[in-house]
Amino acid sequence: MTSWLLKDVRPYGEGVVDVRIVDGRITEIGPGLDAGDAQVVQGAGGVLLPGLVDLHTHLREPGREDAETVETGTLAAALGGFTAVHAMANTDPVADTAGVVEQVWRLGREAGWCDVAPVGAVTVGLGGEQMAELGTMADSAARVRVFSDDGKCVSDASLMRRALEYVKAFDGVIAQHAQEPRLTVGSQMNEGVNSSLLGLAGWPAVAEEAVIARDCLLAAHVGSRLHVCHVSTAGSVDIVRAAKARGVDVTAEVTPHHLLLTDDLACTYDPIYKVNPPLRTQADVDALRAGLADGTVDVVATDHAPHALEDKESEWGSASPGMTGLETALAVVVDAMSPAFSWRTLATRMSETPAVIGRLEGHGRPLAVGEPANLTVVDPGRSWTVDAAQMATRSSNTPFAGRVLPVRVVATFLRGKPTAGPA
Repeated sequence: MTSWLLKDVRPYGEGVVDVRIVDGRITEIGPGLDAGDAQVVQGAGGVLLPGLVDLHTHLREPGREDAETVETGTLAAALGGFTAVHAMANTDPVADTAGVVEQVWRLGREAGWCDVAPVGAVTVGLGGEQMAELGTMADSAARVRVFSDDGKCVSDASLMRRALEYVKAFDGVIAQHAQEPRLTVGSQMNEGVNSSLLGLAGWPAVAEEAVIARDCLLAAHVGSRLHVCHVSTAGSVDIVRAAKARGVDVTAEVTPHHLLLTDDLACTYDPIYKVNPPLRTQADVDALRAGLADGTVDVVATDHAPHALEDKESEWGSASPGMTGLETALAVVVDAMSPAFSWRTLATRMSETPAVIGRLEGHGRPLAVGEPANLTVVDPGRSWTVDAAQMATRSSNTPFAGRVLPVRVVATFLRGKPTAGPA
């Protein structure tokens, strides 16, 4: 029997209690608990949260182990407070068969830092022409419930409709990368004043918004679940809000970087700020924050996108889009959303709701006796300076290097086992 006692922690930032963990579950919560034979972790008033769940992580394995592996990516996740991540399908080979998703799932189990739920591709090879083996991936050991061609849009309306219809049979969800390809040919950054000044091809907001509007109509027509990846514009928030008001079963995510950074940073020509969808305007950032606060935007998802050095340190036009985010996500969200967010709201947006959308058992559960001990402890007074060289992720393309963030994860437990913090 393995037992731990978390001393002096504050569930959801509220009153100070002790929490006993035995054989992977919470068995007792209360003040002044006797340690007995338990190993003691001093919480020192830290905030206790359910372990974070990421709906959108790029682990790169198989195929691009030079940028990230399941081992390094999940260690980064644990250090960031995550107990489960959804691994996107744009690997090499693409995760479009039961064999590949099971490989990723098994690599996650072997690493042991956090649970890995593979995301299956919607189309074969992310080609957008033929639907992948959604049913066999759903029936595999990986039990896939989220499907996405992320990095590419399922732009064919007929194919998107058939995918939405198909996943209804096993309560799956299609997660759309909303980008109309014909409106974004050669695009390099947000279309607007800055793109005109810099002479870079623009990525217009309407290219995202048009696809979201279409897919909300399709989801309503077939009665299926739709999830919108990394919304980035004020118009997208409005469309999702209106669709929800009509009863459409749609959820949406926003990334930490879209909550804090704007396209003004592109004026540096530093490709660290190149991402897809691009950084938008301050008005968009304000709308995203408001949408996340009122629940129109359901979750925060990192879109952790590690790249090898040579893919990022180049001219803007040839650099790969993407940013790392697992180790900084919670702190960036606190920085962006304070004081509008309570710790309970953060737990809802970064743990409970992502687990529901991904149909993950045992994650995102309330902090209560009998629940699995998938937990995160945050020091709310511990600021820190982001140092890319000190991160666990194999890549260094963080846009927050040198930035002081206000809080830090100090411990993470996966089914009662410490994966970050105390040894």
